[in-house]
Amino acid sequence: MAGRTENERGSISLLGNNNTKYSADYAPEVLETFPNKHPDRDYFVKFNCPEFTSLCPITGQPDFATIYISYIPAERMVESKSLKLYLFSFRNHGDFHEDCVNIIMNDLIKLMEPKYIEVWGKFLPRGGISIDPYCNYGIKGTKWEELAWQRLAQHDMYPELVNNR
Repeated sequence: MAGRTENERGSISLLGNNNTKYSADYAPEVLETFPNKHPDRDYFVKFNCPEFTSLCPITGQPDFATIYISYIPAERMVESKSLKLYLFSFRNHGDFHEDCVNIIMNDLIKLMEPKYIEVWGKFLPRGGISIDPYCNYGIKGTKWEELAWQRLAQHDMYPELVNNR
């Protein structure tokens, strides 16, 4: 049978809610999960957020990026609307690019304990330079830790031409 029972949906409260509140301050508490119906199968889930915004912690100027999140779920999965609201909550958050991607990854690890996860931020240039931090994590002592090292070591071997950002 396709679909999900009410129990299989978990405690999702934001999806379908017409009273959505958008936090302008960093809000990891908005993240929600639901059960993975296929925990014995390894597969990637990828999110692309082309409208990510945060603030420079020194100047307060806005920074714009596309954030890519890929993960291999274990028992829990992140609900996409809650992820959208969470990423929106960085709007007035002042942090360096490298910190933002690591905070996002750490919050998602804490939330759902995935087998493997990576977060890549492709920030638009400011002052003539773009910064594209990448971080990843695999469960320690497993093949996922090895995968994390392999992907980190091979990361961005063939970078795109940056001529139109």
